[in-house]
Amino acid sequence: MRRHQKWMLLELTGTLSEAHEQIKKEIKNKNAETVTALLGSCQEGAVSIGEAIEASEGEGTKTVQLLEDYCEKLYGISQDLEAGSANSDKAAKILERSINAIQNSISADIPERLETVFLPYKASMWDSLESVWKKADADPDCDAYVIPIPYFDRNPDGSAKEEHYEGGEYPSYVPVTDYREYDFEGRHPDRIYIHNPYDDGNFVTSVHPFFYSKNLKEYTDELIYIPYFVLPDPDPENEAQVEGISHFITVAAVINADKVIVQSENMRKAYIKVMTKYAGAQTKEYWEHKISGEGSPKFDKVENTKKEDLEIPEEWRKITTKPDGSMKKIIMYNTSVQALLDNDEKMIDKIEDALRIFKENKDDVTLLWRPHPLIKATISSMKPHLWERYSKIVEQYRKEGWGIYDDSADLDRAIILSDAYYGDPSSVVELYKRTKKPIMIQNVDIIEETGEA
Repeated sequence: MRRHQKWMLLELTGTLSEAHEQIKKEIKNKNAETVTALLGSCQEGAVSIGEAIEASEGEGTKTVQLLEDYCEKLYGISQDLEAGSANSDKAAKILERSINAIQNSISADIPERLETVFLPYKASMWDSLESVWKKADADPDCDAYVIPIPYFDRNPDGSAKEEHYEGGEYPSYVPVTDYREYDFEGRHPDRIYIHNPYDDGNFVTSVHPFFYSKNLKEYTDELIYIPYFVLPDPDPENEAQVEGISHFITVAAVINADKVIVQSENMRKAYIKVMTKYAGAQTKEYWEHKISGEGSPKFDKVENTKKEDLEIPEEWRKITTKPDGSMKKIIMYNTSVQALLDNDEKMIDKIEDALRIFKENKDDVTLLWRPHPLIKATISSMKPHLWERYSKIVEQYRKEGWGIYDDSADLDRAIILSDAYYGDPSSVVELYKRTKKPIMIQNVDIIEETGEA
């Protein structure tokens, strides 16, 4: 039986217990008609509890037998009432003893199942939830549902533009449930995991408003937020470092969730410091209880993915193999949203220059270019003047075919397959560090014509 359903049944037995006190009072006051009505209501409540248990656990359970015994006691009291021999104290004790046995049986004898829901929106960010889902899915007492949710690009004025749904882009081993087929109100999952932090606070994209954290918390007993990103681990005593990441912390999901899971204990301390400053010193204990530093599933994914287990497209194999059959070195080229926003045309120049250099060395090195999945939505919305030039660069690169363009949902494949990282500072760097392979950060101010790469 679902945990939520058990709690509801226990609440209902508590209501019956309250009715017993009223029955005792009305017997003393000799209000036979009211007592009869109360006894009938108690019987109806007991029957509904029994039907719910049988629907979940089948017939013949100990709890249902106790409920049947309870109904017999209700009938016995009604018979005493008709005979004029009903004793208020005795009736209340009999009923309360019976309902206590029922409550204990519901708690101890009916096995409890959790229903846990995972609500990713971009398939490329699924790694921020996957290891938690795997654990829930492996638990025989848990029903775990992966329910990708729709999201929208936004126009420069903030209005909704194009709708996206990526339910078909998840790994084949992940069973996906259509969000239109899951009744959140009726099922009321015990836990909901999200990785979207912003609600309506993102100027580039927005999940459907139904899936804002402020709304979801009404449909679950525990809303849990895990960031879709990882950051350089801060020194929680370094005020400048903590302040530098505060905009990642003071977001809707952190405020609305019942639990927040972050990448490390240092990050936890930073979150607590920022949110205490944001909400007031009296809230510190609340944030200490709410925020956990047990680690990011993104780290789990990188550390547990093996190169030999990767599915490599045939067109990639052709590009990464030399004529003699040996493998070229593969460089993962990561370009970030923030670098484009910060550097404008200069960043476009840098990308062009980097592609030119790798093209000149394509016989020995394969470039695996993996841009941030939100570049198109961000640049077309916030800096539309850059989009035409950027999109032409991408189009030309893909057309020439000398390197790999990876816009798939599988970030970890690129990290594990490549031999080194080159590109912008980003959360990908934090993941790449786990591989212990070389990392080179590109400098937008240095162009090859100066004699440096």
